[in-house]
Amino acid sequence: MDFAYVSSGGPWDAALLGVVAGLAVALPLGAIGLLLVREGLAHGFRTGAAAALAVGTVDLVYATVAVFAGSWVSSLLTGREQPVRLVGAAVLVAVAVVGLVRAVRAGRQEDPVPPTTTAPRAFARFLGLTAVNPLTALTFVAVAVALGPRLATTGDRAAFVGGAFLASLSWQLVLVGLGAFLGARVSPRVQTALQVLGFAVVLVLAVVLALG
Repeated sequence: MDFAYVSSGGPWDAALLGVVAGLAVALPLGAIGLLLVREGLAHGFRTGAAAALAVGTVDLVYATVAVFAGSWVSSLLTGREQPVRLVGAAVLVAVAVVGLVRAVRAGRQEDPVPPTTTAPRAFARFLGLTAVNPLTALTFVAVAVALGPRLATTGDRAAFVGGAFLASLSWQLVLVGLGAFLGARVSPRVQTALQVLGFAVVLVLAVVLALG
C-alpha cells in the first residue's frame, strides 16, 4: 500500500496512518479471519471476542516492533521469507485438519453440538495462531519501512501503533459478531456444514501460503 500521499502532521496523522495500516492487514479475509467467524459461530460472541482481542494483541506487538525496529527486522527476514511462510502454513494445515475431523465427527451425530471452550482458552489459541502467521509480521514491517520519516518521533510511533491496534481489533470483533449472529439463527447441522466449509477454505489458504 502506498502511503506517499500522507504528509507528516504529528500524532493525529500518525494515528490515522495506523488505522489505515491496521485495516490493510485485517480486512483481507484470510485464514485467521475465517477462524474468527467460526469461533463466533461455534461459541458465541463473548468467547469470540476473547479470540479477537488475541489477534488484536499480536497485531499490536508486531506493529510496535515494526515501527521501532522495522529496518532491522526487514534485513533479518530478507532471504528467509519462504521458511517463515512454510512454518505458518504448516500450523494452519494442522488447525484445518483437526477442525475438519472434529466437524465431520460432530456432523455424524444425531444432534451435533460444537465442543465447548472458554474465553481464556480462545485467547491463548488465537494468540498462538496469529503469532505464527507470517503475513501479519511481514505486512507491518513493510508498511513501517515504507513510512520512514513520517514516524519521526516516539509520540508519532506510539500513535501509529494505537491506531493500528484499534482498527485491527474493531474489524476482528465485526467478524466474530458475524459468526455469533449466524450461530444464533441456524441449526446445529448448518453450523457444522459452515464449519466444514470454513476449515476447508483455511486448508486451501494454507497451501497457497506455502506455495508463496
